[in-house]
Amino acid sequence: MTTFSRGPGSTERLVLPGVLTAEQAARTVEAIAAEQREDGAIPWFRGHHLDPWDHVEAAMALDAAGERGRAGAAYRWLAEHQNPDGSWYAAYADGDAAAPTDRSRETNFVAYVAVGVWHHYLSTGDDAFLDRMWPTVFAAVEFVLRLQQPGGQIGWKRDEDGTDVTDALLTGCSSIHQALRCALAIAEHREEPQPDWELAAGLLAHAIRSHPERFLDKNRYSMDWYYPVLGGALTGPAAKERIEEGWDRFVVPGLGVRCVSPNPWVTGGESCELAMALWVMGESDRAVEILQWIQHLRADSGLYWTGYVFDDDAVWPEEQTAWTAGSLLLAVAALGGHEATVAVFGGELLPTGLEPNCC
Repeated sequence: MTTFSRGPGSTERLVLPGVLTAEQAARTVEAIAAEQREDGAIPWFRGHHLDPWDHVEAAMALDAAGERGRAGAAYRWLAEHQNPDGSWYAAYADGDAAAPTDRSRETNFVAYVAVGVWHHYLSTGDDAFLDRMWPTVFAAVEFVLRLQQPGGQIGWKRDEDGTDVTDALLTGCSSIHQALRCALAIAEHREEPQPDWELAAGLLAHAIRSHPERFLDKNRYSMDWYYPVLGGALTGPAAKERIEEGWDRFVVPGLGVRCVSPNPWVTGGESCELAMALWVMGESDRAVEILQWIQHLRADSGLYWTGYVFDDDAVWPEEQTAWTAGSLLLAVAALGGHEATVAVFGGELLPTGLEPNCC
């Protein structure tokens, strides 16, 4: 049986009144760890599929809890399963063969490895890890940027047949913006400047801030509302204005955040991500309140139900995912001052790229 080494315990930073006690935090960490396979892969839950973005989210949560060996194994799995073009498939079966179940390659899924790798390095100070993962990160970023359009936005995915889907998603591109900044931080740390990445990050940020017409209209989804803030493209008054504009459409007081407006369905992942976006804006009190509201989604296992349909008083879907629990732990870690989580999501010390003067 594979055993995973632990770093210094940091679960004390995962205690938040009304959200997690020390015992609850430990139970949630144990529950995420229980979903991880011996090869390092972290599916949504055992028997379900794995996707690269949610795999990284769960790995970062493990790092925030001091489970460095488990997090490192998760990144090793990515390095071992990267496609020759630098991508990963959109979904893999939960099994030893790790057979892909969706052979499209989504750009935001591919890019997120840079966030996780930089987070792990900042959590561990392990230069050897960064050396090993640099080729993986480099190839992933190069794949993503091959789908960048002249307007700065990045196409959604490459289909199984090799066709590039050039339509861009605001949520995905906002996540990619954060990932490019983390990739630039890695390159800067290694003293291997990547001027093309700097230009790409700047163009992408400009598109997100100034050209909503370059993205598919998905404004019914709460992620399109808060992700430009969470991904670091919108800051200051612009971030504040955006969050206030959508608050009443998406926030259900006492319950959490709708996934889609006006559907009567609040979800744990979106609620935790909004809390993180509020923290990024300096509104920690509101962030804590959101996290307190969603404790009705906590299961006895220590994981969290994906969502709740409040018109029907029903949990739906009936699944508890590692990434939902991971997003909660990361939000609590940021609020608790976990250095690596603060660095990659707060973004104050991340490179910003070179934004164009026009267009």
